[in-house]
Amino acid sequence: MTGFSTNAVHGFRSGAGDAHGALRPPVYDSVAFEQDSSEALSQVFAGRKPAHAYSRITNPTVEDFENRMRLLSGGLAVIAVSSGMAAISNILLALGSAGTNIVAGGHLFGNTVSLLEKTLKPWGLETRFVSMLEPLAVAAAIDLNTRVVFRETITNPQLEVAAIRKIAAIASEKGVPLLVDNTVSTPYLFRSKDFGASIEVLSSTKYISGGATTVGGVIIDNGNFDWRRSPRLAEWAAQMGPMALCGALRREVYRNIGACLAPHHAYLHSLGLETMSLRIEKSCANALAVARYLARHKRIAAVNYPGLEESPHHGVAAQQFSGRFGGILTFDLQSRDACFALINRLQLIRRASNVNDNKTLVLHPASTIFCEYSRERREQMGVRETMIRLSVGIEDEKDILADLEEGLEKL
Repeated sequence: MTGFSTNAVHGFRSGAGDAHGALRPPVYDSVAFEQDSSEALSQVFAGRKPAHAYSRITNPTVEDFENRMRLLSGGLAVIAVSSGMAAISNILLALGSAGTNIVAGGHLFGNTVSLLEKTLKPWGLETRFVSMLEPLAVAAAIDLNTRVVFRETITNPQLEVAAIRKIAAIASEKGVPLLVDNTVSTPYLFRSKDFGASIEVLSSTKYISGGATTVGGVIIDNGNFDWRRSPRLAEWAAQMGPMALCGALRREVYRNIGACLAPHHAYLHSLGLETMSLRIEKSCANALAVARYLARHKRIAAVNYPGLEESPHHGVAAQQFSGRFGGILTFDLQSRDACFALINRLQLIRRASNVNDNKTLVLHPASTIFCEYSRERREQMGVRETMIRLSVGIEDEKDILADLEEGLEKL
């Protein structure tokens, strides 16, 4: 069996290959695809003939990226979408409805919380926020109207790591699928299927795209949940069995919302996959070195990184992520003003809001990606005024440390 990096480079190798011998599949920048007859076109739209008809539904270049993600994740089926937020939205709209609820971790990315509280709540979908570090609390929050349990593998920016296998077992016992956002770890560090998760979503904008080249998202059905147990998908399951979720998405929710991935973006994502394992290894190694440096620095009030042995999440993270701990860390200074002063003095490190770029990026979460919330709400979400988030890139370690050292010494 070939390894992760080999599969990322070669993908599924068909016997036919490209007509011109190209080593990389072409970009099909086409909206529509012709069929031989009206009967054939009718069969494609009815789902009785596997072929491409319209790129909002399927596209050959996007399909190649989906197949690569399926190979790397071990999932049953994959749908690529226009962003990570689109991936989450598609799943919640496919599984939930007015009068139902989802059980979610209390520490989530700010935009995800906004989706749950400000966009979906008015339509009647309730979110019950609980601590995913307390399995009994998760179990108690699930009832007959719960449609999914949702958490991030490593929360952003709180960097909380919960035992996914325990949560998956609780969700399974209750007859509810577990949805995990695996953006900051990817299938390279964490195969969600092996830990019992039913569905995985990712923002492929991050590590996958190859250096923040393009926006995209991925939905992975791991194939381990009986969709007859999901009220919204029971009818689809009767027709399509294990493919009910992706069938319902492809022929209804995903199709109707229109959040499709552009073919050129899919091409760049596939290209990014070829070097992803190398970039993740470098990013994780750099992040650990930075965290250890900051933990010893006299001007740092606290450092939060699951790779540090003193982190309360170190043991679970080491077991779940094969000894690597991601490329994101946070640290605290004495005040918000000190945070701004340090960020303004950095020269190599960029002031920007993305994570898992090739470049090291820094921001102040409370005043940026969580700025729409009150200070009290931010505190509840674990976002302090004194916190700085650092997404560590793949530059030379010594250069990242030197930039931080110079900035800190001037405080």
